Amino acid sequence: MKISNIYVVDAGNTSLKVAVFEKDELISVHRYRYETFFQQKLSTKDSLVVISSVLNDSDTQKILSLFKDVFHVTTKVKTPLSIAYETPETLGVDRLANAVYAYSQNPKGNVLVIDIGTCVKYDFVTKGIYKGGAISPGIKLRYRSLHEFTGNLPLIKDTCPASLIGRKTSESIHSGVMNGIKVEIEGIIDNYARLYGELDIFVTGGDARFFDLRRKNNIFADENITLKGLYEIYKMNA
Repeated sequence: MKISNIYVVDAGNTSLKVAVFEKDELISVHRYRYETFFQQKLSTKDSLVVISSVLNDSDTQKILSLFKDVFHVTTKVKTPLSIAYETPETLGVDRLANAVYAYSQNPKGNVLVIDIGTCVKYDFVTKGIYKGGAISPGIKLRYRSLHEFTGNLPLIKDTCPASLIGRKTSESIHSGVMNGIKVEIEGIIDNYARLYGELDIFVTGGDARFFDLRRKNNIFADENITLKGLYEIYKMNA
């Protein structure tokens, strides 16, 4: 079969992203809710589909069954990184893809990827060695936990920049969540810089747009890092 395009499917916790690559160029990206994706038919004739999923085995198989020619990216496929993670079988493929892309941009240095979505994920690579990182709750998880694990705190959904001082309970929750994540990210960046010196920081994820991190040097924002990393992994295994 002559392959015309490469489709890259990133099945995340809350939505599914589909990218189309043509001659190593990313030409389009579409985001779907799962109920919408399964209702429509994605035309991938004469194309290879690269799939990554953080879903359970049953839901992942449901997605895989939709396509004929599939390259399923797992943590067992070949990558350019040496993995120093103690439990590589538990490493999310999205985290691995982020690390691979960042490494491809600076293979001899230190790179930190910050993926702000359902969770805030940090992944660090130094000189081609994937060391690991951190995972903390994202915006919606923090709002929901404050509501569900207390008796009287309301569930709010605000994602705009927050004042430092909340003048009522909803504003206080908003300040704590949004400013808390921002300070967390900046503090972790500073800690890595203290330990490892100069490093490049790559920021991605659906909620990254809610945080202004541009005051820091060597920060590169790209909402498609995971998709590009999956494509890099495919190319290495093709």
